[in-house]
Amino acid sequence: MHTGPSGTTHRPTPVRLPEGRGTGAQAAASLLVPGETCWALERTNRFAVIIDGADYFRAAKAAILKARHHVLLIGWDFDARVAMEPERQTLPGPNRIGRFLNWIARERPDLQVRILKWDLGFLRTLGRGETPFFLLNWLVGRKIRLKLDGAHPAGAAHHMKLMIIDDALAFCGGIDMTVGRWDTRAHRADCAGRTSPRGSPLGPWHDATTCADGPLARRLAELARERWHRATGERLDAPPPGSDPWPDGLVPDFLDAQVGIARTIGAYKDYPQVCEVEALTFRAIAAARRTLYIESQYFASRRIAEAIAARLREPDGPEVVIINPDTADGWLEAKAMDSARSRLLRLVQRADRHGRFRIFHPVNAAGQPIYVHAKILCVDDMLLKIGSANLNNRSLGYDTECDVAIEAAACTDPAQARALIARQRDDLLAEHLGQSAEAVAAALEAAGGSLIGAIAALDAGPKRLLPLHPRPLTADEEIIAESDLVDPERPTSLRHELRGLLPG
Repeated sequence: MHTGPSGTTHRPTPVRLPEGRGTGAQAAASLLVPGETCWALERTNRFAVIIDGADYFRAAKAAILKARHHVLLIGWDFDARVAMEPERQTLPGPNRIGRFLNWIARERPDLQVRILKWDLGFLRTLGRGETPFFLLNWLVGRKIRLKLDGAHPAGAAHHMKLMIIDDALAFCGGIDMTVGRWDTRAHRADCAGRTSPRGSPLGPWHDATTCADGPLARRLAELARERWHRATGERLDAPPPGSDPWPDGLVPDFLDAQVGIARTIGAYKDYPQVCEVEALTFRAIAAARRTLYIESQYFASRRIAEAIAARLREPDGPEVVIINPDTADGWLEAKAMDSARSRLLRLVQRADRHGRFRIFHPVNAAGQPIYVHAKILCVDDMLLKIGSANLNNRSLGYDTECDVAIEAAACTDPAQARALIARQRDDLLAEHLGQSAEAVAAALEAAGGSLIGAIAALDAGPKRLLPLHPRPLTADEEIIAESDLVDPERPTSLRHELRGLLPG
């Protein structure tokens, strides 16, 4: 076992995958189909799952320190004031990301840094102390260049979270390099490093991303450069090969893996609608046999709720366990997303005639709610998907999203791969329950494979999962719940909604 810098335990025995996709029943059973449920299937020599911001920020800095040609950051938000190692610095260079990028650009004459962030998110930076200073300099910079991404439907968000280094390494998941994302897996109430740049304490935050190299990294780099081109009109050249910026201390979970890339991109100008995340999500729900484990910031898509409800009505359908935050972050999001969740929970609970559905929110040992920002889907021990897409309408057809998914059916040793996917799920539950992954696995075995039974057996400590219940909605919440104005399914649905509000 290897313990990372923030106390994360990394699992040994990575799984090797075959050269091909398999044939016969194995291929027919695949959930990842290019052109349908994913954009592409690409190989990666090393693939790591990174849980929570402390390990991600350190791994990101370690990788950038090895960059030779270019660093490309694509995200919803970016804050130059963020400290990469706020509790104890172990890596060279300035600790805050803005100063660090300026430093490494000076140290490496051939290094180019490109940052693309959501254009409407730029408004959030105007009151951020030194952040506008960095960003305004980078807007006209040469070695470090910042651009704002407005190449999306009106009201949509650029929500992908990608970091590409030399086309040789890619981070893809749900963590933006901005304020409030850093936290350790302990989510302690007294965490000294979890503060705002001005020193104010911030609440616990749970998140997830991935790190990959090889052809998968090159394909994700292609996606990032295409996003840059749409936003700026500029084509970025691919760097020369030969770099290996894999971060020191990060142990891969899979070796020689084949991974699917699924996107959401709303139709915009001449660019067509892309709904691979949606297709994969519905196929995953339909394919689950025993358990469907989901972590998401929201539970606000009626069509997803209806798909889950249909499985719950089946006499031998799967258990469904969803981990959400207690409440959404921000007044409008809470009004819209929490209200939609309450309405959809009633729908699902009416269908749950066999008692196979649970939805929880995590709290730390002090009873503080832990904000769930991770976007994870685990289907039995068959499929693990991690990315930027939530269980809401925008993520399925309106904003820009990118998820990666690995499927056991493609493995040389499917049983070993299933064990590792199950281990990832157990490890996530262990974090929420204040237990070890081994304790979760033992509780699952004692409960006959029931996630609900295992959670009930272990959910007695100070760090635990609390049930979420639908609440009565006020008149204004009834109006805004599931509204296309806040959570549209497609660009056309928002245009239709806006036309309905206009006179004549």
